[in-house]
Amino acid sequence: MKTFQPQVIAIGQREMRRLSSPIELRAKEEGADGRIVFGYAAKFNQRSQNLGTADYQFYEILLPGAFDDVLMDDVRALFNHESELILARSKNGEGTLKIGTDNVGLWYEFEAPDTTAGNDLLVSLRRGDIDQSSFGFSVSKDGQKWEEIRDGDGPTVITRTISKIERLYDVSPVTYPAYEETEVDCRSITDALKEFRGPEPPPIDETISIRHWQRRADSTSKPAV
Repeated sequence: MKTFQPQVIAIGQREMRRLSSPIELRAKEEGADGRIVFGYAAKFNQRSQNLGTADYQFYEILLPGAFDDVLMDDVRALFNHESELILARSKNGEGTLKIGTDNVGLWYEFEAPDTTAGNDLLVSLRRGDIDQSSFGFSVSKDGQKWEEIRDGDGPTVITRTISKIERLYDVSPVTYPAYEETEVDCRSITDALKEFRGPEPPPIDETISIRHWQRRADSTSKPAV
């Protein structure tokens, strides 16, 4: 097993991940319609789904404490990561959005605003059309460890363990959580492996190579004096 910490992976680069976890609606008062939205945007010590391919698998694990330095960030709750569909906001730990961590992971809570976005979200939650969350983040330079494992002719398995989030941008209930960052991740993994394995040898100049072997053949074919 090889371990490395690449310098080119997601340092300061904004990424997004989603989590399939029930989002709850809670009421302020008994008997009232619930407008308090509660969910987990990330869970600790759980391997993500395969973010790569069958032959080139990529997994992530978030460690407890990864969010400790970013809970006071300027964080938004957005609908589908759309900046114009803002649901709540936390700045320096204050505002309409509450975020925190427990032994499960990163949780968020807010009262859905009486806006088009807020009311649309409530309808979709009550109907069961939305049951996933996502968060936007970047990883600190020293906050990640990468491992590459390959067993014979089997698939290459890359595991990224994240111990420190550098910036938390938003938490978002999402309707169709496509990975917008997938292509970026794939390029980043390739770059990391190139750095890990070292530079490939330069391409051979076939013309020089042929001339070299011709000269060598000529010199060995000459009769000894």
